[in-house]
Amino acid sequence: MGDPLVAGPAAVVVDYNVGPLLRGCIASLLAEGITEIVVVENGDPGSTASALGEMTSQVRVINPGGNLGFGAGVNRGVAALSSSADTIIVANPDTVVHVGAVASLVAALGDHPRWVLVGPTILTNDGARYPSVRRFPSPLVAVGHALLGKVTPDNPFTRRYRSTGERGDGGVDWVSGAFFVVRRAAFEQLGGFDEAYFMFAEDMDLCWRAHEAGLGVGVAPVAIVTHVEGVARAAHPYRMLLAHHRSALRFAAATTRGPARVLLPFGALILGLRLLGSLAGVAIDRH
Repeated sequence: MGDPLVAGPAAVVVDYNVGPLLRGCIASLLAEGITEIVVVENGDPGSTASALGEMTSQVRVINPGGNLGFGAGVNRGVAALSSSADTIIVANPDTVVHVGAVASLVAALGDHPRWVLVGPTILTNDGARYPSVRRFPSPLVAVGHALLGKVTPDNPFTRRYRSTGERGDGGVDWVSGAFFVVRRAAFEQLGGFDEAYFMFAEDMDLCWRAHEAGLGVGVAPVAIVTHVEGVARAAHPYRMLLAHHRSALRFAAATTRGPARVLLPFGALILGLRLLGSLAGVAIDRH
């Protein structure tokens, strides 16, 4: 066993007009014994209280004055936590924590002193396993996944991107930001999420920077969380698609090293074409 974690965890949830789903998220955190929960209202003013009703009194709602994006919202929420919280749960508002999941995640941090961030097994709303633990993509893998991922999901590039390859310490490359637990000191050491990512890839970037700093990222497979994905995406598909592709390009530009950088212009072209195709697909579906 590693050194025991002396306090916490507290939770930060960034809400963006998910309505009743937020209530399920908060109820599941309360059931896990989480007594300090900050909800960052990135959506319409008053939408969080409207969704939570009488449950509003059991959380602290902060309104940053507009939709700052996911990572920036989390950063504001962490800054609002009490100083006694040494571990932080970061949760999407459309997640539901299964019984014992938080304890398993915190225990994993205690058992692996080098790990600073640990994710659970994430299930979709229909009970399927979501690929929430992944490898960092090389430029070639990223281009292959972008080209073939939607057409042939079982292609070798997408399979590698979504594989859970372990590192030498038993940890992994990166875990989904939909739900994870992180040591507060490490989160603050890393400067929190990079707010240049409005949405998407900010979790991959955070894990990348953790590894670059000599810190570990892990997973607790016995911890189960259900994620009802895509509520905000469905409401604003064009904006979400643009953010997704912009973030992918930003991550590639920030992390690609050496000769592989010559592939970046080609990758940018592929992402641009993929974005145009995705936008056209949404437009066709809506008419």
